[in-house]
Amino acid sequence: LISNSPFPSQREGVAPASTSVAPGAGVDSRRAKAQLARTLAFTFPRPSSCSSLSLSIETDSQIYCIENAHGQLVRDLDFNPNKQYYLASCGDDCKVKFWDTRNVTEPVKTLEEHSHWVWNVRYNHSHDQLVLTGSSDSRVMLSNMVSISSEPFGHLVDDDDISDQEDHRSEEKSKEPLQDNVIATYEEHEDSVYAVDWSSADPWLFASLSYDGRLVINRVPRALKYHILL
Repeated sequence: LISNSPFPSQREGVAPASTSVAPGAGVDSRRAKAQLARTLAFTFPRPSSCSSLSLSIETDSQIYCIENAHGQLVRDLDFNPNKQYYLASCGDDCKVKFWDTRNVTEPVKTLEEHSHWVWNVRYNHSHDQLVLTGSSDSRVMLSNMVSISSEPFGHLVDDDDISDQEDHRSEEKSKEPLQDNVIATYEEHEDSVYAVDWSSADPWLFASLSYDGRLVINRVPRALKYHILL
């Protein structure tokens, strides 16, 4: 958890959200949980300074603190679902930073591709080298952070499962240098992009939402998809 600022409901002019569900309304548990999740997303305390702070839910004590993680306001963070200790953060300094919580003196990687505030950063749940970011520059970026992913050398298979020709190809492929870069930039939005997220059913599908209410759904480029799988 992160907590450095008051709840939005405590800020001037923002009313607290309601999580009540009318009895007998026929809302199933999944819809109720989804409603609660959306409510928490809007009422959860958001960072208001340059520091990122993590707390233990059980003891409510500080586990680690990243001082001056960003030059300005920290907007969002996301933990790597497949690699322990790793997380990504973004903020008003237009940067996306990747951290190893065992050593927070400096980030392990930094992306500086956006030209305005970065509001959201999300790891792909199945292939954590794929990272989505949304920004006030109206762009959504898909990055391939393979060198700090759970599979930095690509998809590994047993030697018994591949032929000699495939083995030779895999050796040639392994000699290629690993590169962390932006794979694709999506510019379908005409206003600030405030939310991006991956599909829970299809690991190659993602959505983005902008201030003007436009919802855009995209897919990971086919070439990248097959490069990851094969």
